[in-house]
Amino acid sequence: MASGSPIDPLVERVERLLVRYEELQRTNALLSQQVELLTQERDSLKSRLSAARARVDALLERLPDLNTPA
Repeated sequence: MASGSPIDPLVERVERLLVRYEELQRTNALLSQQVELLTQERDSLKSRLSAARARVDALLERLPDLNTPA
């Protein structure tokens, strides 16, 4: 005679699926945090790049025009 219920394998599989689901939820939360941090870093870098471009443009404006006689 079988010692276990025919439903036991199904119960075990559901329990494994629940554990996997929880793992995936934690992984998703960590990835979401990383995306948020990387988005903030990207925005900061874009802002710094824009400021650097403005400074370079201002310096270029101060250069004398080589086509204009001195």
